Amino acid sequence: MNILMVLTSHDKLGDTGKKTGFWLEEFAAPYYAFLDAGVNITIASPAGGQPPLDPSSDTPDAQTKDTKRFKEDSEAQERLATTKKLADMKAEDFDSVFYPGGHGPMWDLAVDKNSIELIETFIKQDKPVAFVCHSPAALKNVKIDGEYLVKGKTVTGFSNTEEEAVQLTDVVPFLLEDVLKANGGNYEKSSDWESFVVEDGLLITGQNPASSEEAAKRLMAKIQA
Repeated sequence: MNILMVLTSHDKLGDTGKKTGFWLEEFAAPYYAFLDAGVNITIASPAGGQPPLDPSSDTPDAQTKDTKRFKEDSEAQERLATTKKLADMKAEDFDSVFYPGGHGPMWDLAVDKNSIELIETFIKQDKPVAFVCHSPAALKNVKIDGEYLVKGKTVTGFSNTEEEAVQLTDVVPFLLEDVLKANGGNYEKSSDWESFVVEDGLLITGQNPASSEEAAKRLMAKIQA
């Protein structure tokens, strides 16, 4: 099984002067779920090389068993530091793709032409795609046969109430929940910060960081089905 993981290359949190990027738990939890299952993992980002880590995801209270494992895993750190360029990735080389979140994807992956085309190609090749937390932002401009991919599909992603809780409602370029609804998605959510994953056809989405491992496991199950 070959899975591509796509991370953001965007590191500026709007006009705040603060840094953003990918969320460590949302990379580490799926990474180890895949690794421990014997999956071949390739990591890519728009710029290639070391993707920016959201510093908020690296605080002591944000640590999990997987983030702690990552900090002691020099091989994983090296793979993360040398991500491949997204433009060089081809859907036919992989069984699936997984997008970790963090606020970064709201700015770059939402409009990245290579990412949009890649997701569309995976769907056309009848391969599942998975997103967690803010990474469903990468679906914002994805269309199949002229219609938004999320139209008529049950989806989730970082909720408006969660965005309010982290006080970034007025910083992000759009509210993910609102965009998923505007594009015709049937948006569902659970309580804030609770693991919640939904599947609809080839599309798997998780609501928040706590949903990362479950989304990865659902993806593997779908590939093997």
